[in-house]
Amino acid sequence: MTTALAMKTSSITRLLLWVGIFALFLSSCRKEDEIIPSTEEQGGKPEPAGPIKGFFLLNEANMGSNKSTLDYYDYETGKYTRNIYAERNPGVVKELGDVGNDLQIYGGRMYAVINCSNMVEVIDKHTVKHIGRFTVPNCRYIVFDGGKAYVSSYAGPVDPSQSQLGYVVEVDTATLKETRRVTVGYQPEQMQIVDGKLYVANSGGYNAPNYEKTVSVVDLASFTEIKKIEVGINLNLIQKDRKGNLYISSRGNYKDISSNIYRLDTRTEQVTSLGITASSFVILGDSLFAVALEYPKKKTTYILYDLEKNVVLSNRFVSSEIATSIKVPYHIAFDERRQSLYICDAKDYTSPGELLCFDLYGNLLWRQTTGDIPAAIAFVR
Repeated sequence: MTTALAMKTSSITRLLLWVGIFALFLSSCRKEDEIIPSTEEQGGKPEPAGPIKGFFLLNEANMGSNKSTLDYYDYETGKYTRNIYAERNPGVVKELGDVGNDLQIYGGRMYAVINCSNMVEVIDKHTVKHIGRFTVPNCRYIVFDGGKAYVSSYAGPVDPSQSQLGYVVEVDTATLKETRRVTVGYQPEQMQIVDGKLYVANSGGYNAPNYEKTVSVVDLASFTEIKKIEVGINLNLIQKDRKGNLYISSRGNYKDISSNIYRLDTRTEQVTSLGITASSFVILGDSLFAVALEYPKKKTTYILYDLEKNVVLSNRFVSSEIATSIKVPYHIAFDERRQSLYICDAKDYTSPGELLCFDLYGNLLWRQTTGDIPAAIAFVR
């Protein structure tokens, strides 16, 4: 009797143990699958929407965390909504993915370039619903022309030990299928299109300290690289002014060579150094606004530069108090209709960042908490 009771007790104990393990497993699954709801807070003051309704902000997040997120600001209500993509797309596995690098709107669609997930996510800009996605390994930036998307790619895996020549893929925006590709320099970054030519900033970031120094020029008709123009080391961003000149940022070598911005005259191919630091910059007419966190000194700068007179108008276009509160000025954007500047602060790269809105005189209008590492803004028209 005692032996039978002991055996029965042992069986019950094992059963309870397995039930506990199964319950723990289900609980774990529920947590992994749980959709984090969006949160809404008041940002700026409500105002008439006008031609630009608002903007989306892509949060990059840390590599390997798989938690890139999308926020939205509505001008008409003044409401700032965090993590809107996950809530609108509960069935999308892993949501936006790992390391959001670029965000652009073309037609009725929004394109989020997700670097470490090796894909471009295509989203309806009105409903924020998933439309589709296409694969581009180690993708970086995207531009558009004539119904085609052009995406820069490091070509190989996200691994500095496996450096290889990068390329740009052409994708039909109707079918989301690749149509052509062209080889450019090592680790290509941002691009611009001027007079039927695609200009690609090559960084060579995986080859440090032997960085690239060139901009690849690709003829769009034949989709071939027709030349390389030497500009500066470790190139990154590239913007154009209303005259067709290109402005290209160099990240330096993070040691004894500072970041810089160069002007490239696309007609003469003459290159001129502006001699100003920049992590991110934006052009408004004849004015260039640049923000930077300089290494290794970790000094922040906020420069306003006159492109017509070629002079620095201000070394700090925001107040000292506000400048001190910004830890890592990571990205800057400009709303041409409202004449508003937006600066993204990445803080410590691991916790939520912050978005700050200014007028053109550097006066702070409002600030709002974002996701981790706010990295790109796309305005909705």
